[in-house]
Amino acid sequence: MRTRRAALAAMATAASLALTLTACGRNSSGGSKEDKGSAKGGTIGIAMPTKSSERWIADGKNVVKDLEAKGYKTKLVYGEDDPDTQVSQIENLITQGVKGLIIAAIDNKSLNNVLQQAADAGIPVISYDRLILGTKNVDYYASFDNEKVGELQAGYIVDKLGLKNGKGPFSIELFAGSNDDNNTKYFFNGAMSVLKPYLDSKKLVVKSGQTALNQVTTLRWDGATAQKRMDDILTSAYKSAKIDAVLSPYDGISIGILSSLRSDGYGSGSKPLPVITGQDAELASVKSIIAGQQTQTVYKDIRKLAEVAATMVDDVLNKKTPQVNDTKTYDNGTKVVPAYLLQPVSVDKSNYEDVLVKGGYYTDAQLK
Repeated sequence: MRTRRAALAAMATAASLALTLTACGRNSSGGSKEDKGSAKGGTIGIAMPTKSSERWIADGKNVVKDLEAKGYKTKLVYGEDDPDTQVSQIENLITQGVKGLIIAAIDNKSLNNVLQQAADAGIPVISYDRLILGTKNVDYYASFDNEKVGELQAGYIVDKLGLKNGKGPFSIELFAGSNDDNNTKYFFNGAMSVLKPYLDSKKLVVKSGQTALNQVTTLRWDGATAQKRMDDILTSAYKSAKIDAVLSPYDGISIGILSSLRSDGYGSGSKPLPVITGQDAELASVKSIIAGQQTQTVYKDIRKLAEVAATMVDDVLNKKTPQVNDTKTYDNGTKVVPAYLLQPVSVDKSNYEDVLVKGGYYTDAQLK
C-alpha cells in the first residue's frame, strides 16, 4: 500500500505541472492549444447530484470556471438526489448538442441507457468523483484516493484513542455512505482495513452489533437519516454505557450524529463527545471542529478535482490522451475506467489553519 501511495504522490506532482501548462494554454509541443481546439466554443454539460450539500455547489462552480477558462460554454444542472431527474437532465443535455459530459452520479447504476445515447452521439463522458457502474460508455474517471480517505478516518480514531499503545477497550459505532454510491465501499473498506485488528482483539467493541456494510449505509448521505439511526443505537445499545468513537464517512452525516448525541446528553458533564470523523471539510463541520465538537474531517481539494476533470474533457475533445495515474483499480463491472486520483488530507483542530486557511480554501473570517 505504501508503494502505491508513493507512486500516486509522484505522479500527482508530475500531473500538477502538466495541468499548470494546460491552464496556460500550451500543449506539449509548445504551441498554443487554441490553435487546434476545434471544440472550443462548444458547450460541456455538467451534471451534479444536489444543491443540498455545499460541497456539490462548489464543485459545480469550479468545473464551470475551469471550462470557461479553456474557452468552452457550460450547462450546469443539479438532480437534487433524484436519479430519474438526473437521467432526464442528461438526456436534455445530449439533445441540446453538448460536446462532452462531466457527471457526478446520484445512482451509479442508473445511467446505462442515457450514456449509450451519449456514445451514439459521439459525446465523451468523464465520471466525476463517483464512478459510474455497468456501462462501457465512461471514458475517464476523476476522483480522490477513496480507500485512503477511509484509512485516514480510521487511523485518526486509532491514534486519538491510543489503541497502538494498548489502550482500550473502547466502544465504537460505524456509519457508511449511500449504498448507491460506488465510493461508499472504498471509504468503508479503507477504514475497516485499519480498524479490523482492534475489532478482532476486542479493543474496539461495536455494541450495536452493526458491522457489515449493508447494516451501516446512509441513503443519499443524509444527515437526518444518520441522526435517526444514531438515536436508535443510543436507545438500544447505550442505556448504561457511552460511545467513545464514531466512524462517520462525511461531514453532513457527522452533523446528524452530533445532533443525536447532544440530545442524549453528550458534550456535557460526565459524557464527553466521542471522537467523530468526517469528510469534505464543509464549512459547518470545520467550525464544529474548531468548537471542539466534530473531531476530524478529510479535506479533498475539489478545486484540483475540477481542474483535472475539465482538463480531461478538453484533452479528449482535442484528441489528446488525458493524464491518469490508475489504470487497474476502478472496474465498473464492464470495463476498468482509467482514473486520475488526487490525495486527501486529514484535518483537525491542530492543522486546519495551515491546511485550509493558508491553503486558500477558507478565510479566517469565514471560520468565525
